[in-house]
Amino acid sequence: MLLVAGALVTSNDAADSVPDWPLAYGKIIPPLVGGIRYEFAHRVLAALVAILTTVLAIWLARIESRRFVRRLGWTALGLVVAQALLGAGRVLFRHPPVIATTHATVAQLFFLTTVALAVYTSAWSVREQPSLEDSGSPRVRFLTALTTVAILIQLVLGAGFRHGAFGILPHIIGAVLLLGIVVWTAGAVKARFGSVPELRRGVVLLHATFGAQVLLGIAAYWAVARAINEAQPSAPYVILTVAHVFVGALVLASSAFLTLACFRRIRPVASVAVPARAGASRPARSGA
Repeated sequence: MLLVAGALVTSNDAADSVPDWPLAYGKIIPPLVGGIRYEFAHRVLAALVAILTTVLAIWLARIESRRFVRRLGWTALGLVVAQALLGAGRVLFRHPPVIATTHATVAQLFFLTTVALAVYTSAWSVREQPSLEDSGSPRVRFLTALTTVAILIQLVLGAGFRHGAFGILPHIIGAVLLLGIVVWTAGAVKARFGSVPELRRGVVLLHATFGAQVLLGIAAYWAVARAINEAQPSAPYVILTVAHVFVGALVLASSAFLTLACFRRIRPVASVAVPARAGASRPARSGA
């Protein structure tokens, strides 16, 4: 919901509708008119997420026995604080493209962290499960991690275009490259571990969300090109661009789930045994 609220602010050109922070026009609740509605709703949802993340981090610190999960909870809280400071900077320094793009990037990193926490705190994560052997090359663990990183980079390129940091060409080139990476990774997982339920489910999610994102990307490009001659953002422009941002986050979540599932079920590459010294294993010569 917070990602959608942020996308609504950008798509409705409402980023500069509230000139002060943390208050809005010197009030806790400003007049909810025009673009102020979108900006204020974004701030309210951000405050709610910050409160929930604080509770989550403290709760994990008290009951979670795994150190890396506790650290992940504090990482999520740190990202929320950083996001709040970036949001304040974007308001106080108006709408610099670099700050706005960084703000959008940290939002995706925070979302990625919450997806990881949802996986690691699930019953499936702590259940005893047999490890799988990956004999293919490149390894599926590497491919899925590469795909998640590539999707994150593509989202950053999209944010840079939306906030005016650079043009659309890097985003289009990234989409073409990402298409090849997703097909490669999903095909490898399906061919080697298609019978494993959680890995098969991860491939289905990645296929579904990425396919929808490609179609939304084409529609959003049409809406952006059409909006150049419009005085105000039209409903198709807002709906398609916000949906493109939202489904992009779902693609990242799907890839992250598939990556974490692969790291949970598939053994890492075994270390190569050191060969025995020459003659060390020779049988003793008979005295006959």
